[in-house]
Formats: sequence, structure tokens, C-alpha cells
Amino acid sequence: MSVTTINVGVIKLGAIASAPLLDLMFDERAERDDINVRAFTSGAKMDEESSTGPTESVIAWAPHLVLVVSPNAALPGPTKVREMLHKAKLPTISISDGPAEKAFYKKNEEGKKKPHVLDGQGFIVIPSDSMIGAKKEFLDPTEMSLFNADAIKVLSITGVARAIQNELDKVIAALQAGETPEMPQVKLTAEKAVKCGYFKNPYAKAKAIAALTIAEAVADITAKGCFKTKEAEKYIPLVAAGHEMMRVAANLSDEVRELEKAGDSVVRNPHVSKGKVKTKTALMDKPK
Repeated sequence: MSVTTINVGVIKLGAIASAPLLDLMFDERAERDDINVRAFTSGAKMDEESSTGPTESVIAWAPHLVLVVSPNAALPGPTKVREMLHKAKLPTISISDGPAEKAFYKKNEEGKKKPHVLDGQGFIVIPSDSMIGAKKEFLDPTEMSLFNADAIKVLSITGVARAIQNELDKVIAALQAGETPEMPQVKLTAEKAVKCGYFKNPYAKAKAIAALTIAEAVADITAKGCFKTKEAEKYIPLVAAGHEMMRVAANLSDEVRELEKAGDSVVRNPHVSKGKVKTKTALMDKPK
């Protein structure tokens, strides 16, 4: 039986660039009347105790779908959240960064990695949503905001944001139709993400791949600076370098957008009031 209105709960644990605007991606113009979205957050912390409160609130609301977005979904906090939602029988999609891969992939008998999730759950792993340079000598609220602004720009322009939109729209459409949705089990590599950029200019596509590859590499250098290097004179330049890399990736992404704008080939996929996704390319056209 079809469902008139879908309720979606978004649990935000800690912070990655995929989190701040996730609950707005379903209804970018505040016009839809077929969906309700509520965000629940543990703030910057994502330990088990901090994660339990917002999860209990979501379970009490009993939405049709829950999204859990956090850094490293393999950590105890996000893991407990998934277990709580599974026990409550709430369909769940986890959205996380590269280190989360170990939470969702297990090796089979042949030694190959295969998706492995709890029943009724799915995941989207985003390697380019890299770790911030969280050292007190370097990271203050301004630097934190700038890093996330750059990272959001990279994810938005290169196709990552639309890839997330596409996956979530499919699940919501299935729920509205009264069907059991096929949950995503996706690792958004640069090559996969740019397919959702729908770039017409080959140089734009190449720059998008470059931006995502640089953004993904940020995690290696910030993780080294935050966890593997003890001397301040060594880890401060490392975390600063990671932020410079993300800034370069954001600048490349700007170039991608400008190339597509110059050819009047920017693809737009707005949601209309009943949730249908329409498409347009030329700026002066109407979505169809």
C-alpha cells in the first residue's frame, strides 16, 4: 500500500562535510508536501553515550527511514546506533567517510571484500569526505568552517552530492509506493561520483576527478598528523597541508563549474512538490 507522506530521520554524529546539508537535500526549496524530515544530533561528539540520546529520540518518532551520517562508522558510537535502529526495525542508511569501509565490507572465503550489513540497512561510503586537521595548535572554529566549506564545495560540484540524492530518492520513492526498498551499498570512488556530475566538457570531468582524488588524499595526511605523529613541529605542518590540499580541490571544483557554465551545460535536478525529480540543462529552460 502506498504511503502519502514519508518521515525521514537524520542522525548526525560528529561532523563530516556530508552532514550539514543532508537533511535539506530532499526539499531544497521547502516546497514538498510528501515528506517530513527531522534532524537529530549529538553535536561534535560521537561516543556511545553521546550517540544514544538522539537515536532514542529518532526511535520514539518511528520514521519510515533513518539516515546516520558520521565520520568512521566503524567506531563504537555509530556502531551502537546501527544496532539500536536494527533492533527497532527502522530502515537505515549510513553515510560515512573512507575509514567506514571496514564497518560495511567483510572478506569472503576467497579473500575478496564483499558488502556486509545488518538486515534492512545500507550504506554510502565517501572516501573524498576526508578527515579534518583536528589539532589544537591549528584548528579553531574559523579553520573548521573553512575546511568544511571547501569540502562541501568539492562534494557538491563533482557529483558526490547528486549521487547521494539519487540513491536516497530511489529509496524514498520505493517507500512511497509501499515497496521494500533496495538499500544502497555504495562506495563513491572518484570515477563513480563524476558519473553523477553529468559533465558535458571532458576537461570539467577530468578536473572533477582530480579534485576528488586530492580530497581523498587529504585523509592520509591529516590522519598521519592527528594520530601517528607526536612532535608538534612535525604534525602542525601536516594538518595544515591537508587543509591546503582541500582548498586546492575546492578551487579545481570551481573551475569545473565555470567550464560547465560557459557551455550552458550545468545539469539541474530539482524536486517538485510531490517529490518527483525533474531535469534541465540550459539555464533558461524549464525543468521537465
